[in-house]
This record gives sequence, structure tokens and C-alpha cells, in this order.
Amino acid sequence: MEAVKATIAEIKARGQLTIPKKIREMCHLEEGQVVSIIPVGDSLIITPKRLELDEARREIKKILKASQLSPEDLLSGLKEERKDLYKEKYGKKKA
Repeated sequence: MEAVKATIAEIKARGQLTIPKKIREMCHLEEGQVVSIIPVGDSLIITPKRLELDEARREIKKILKASQLSPEDLLSGLKEERKDLYKEKYGKKKA
């Protein structure tokens, strides 16, 4: 990760803090992403929260919406992929 100079930001009335764009891009933080805020002495560590089941579901929904696939289409494609992979790995052996 490249070094970024310290940045000053203001906490707004409702407790909102804007993370500068350069830092968001460097850390791959996107709108709606959940972060953990860990107090350490008089400092804070802000880190992306681990992908959990609910977040995984949201990500899958975003992917489906962007690709315009239905869940059925996705599952159908997975079945076909598994079938092809099985044939490739365990297909008939030559005598």
C-alpha cells in the first residue's frame, strides 16, 4: 500500500466523517461498505469489516442486478460449470 500524507477532516453535526477520495481508492472502500472502528488509546483504527453472510448477499444482489441475470440463470450456469469441470477432471480414462 502506498504511503499517503496525513489528512485533516471535520466531523459533522451527525457524527459523519468523510474519508478522502485518495484514501478510499487506495483502500478499495466503496459507498455502502461497512467498516469497523476500533478505539486504541486516543486513536482510531478504521478497517473494512469482514465479508459476512448479509454483506455477501448484498454483493450477490449487486452482481445479479449489474449483470441482469436472474438467480435461476446464475444457478443454471453454475450447474453447467460443475458438469464441465467434472468431465474435465474425472472424464473417461483412456485404456
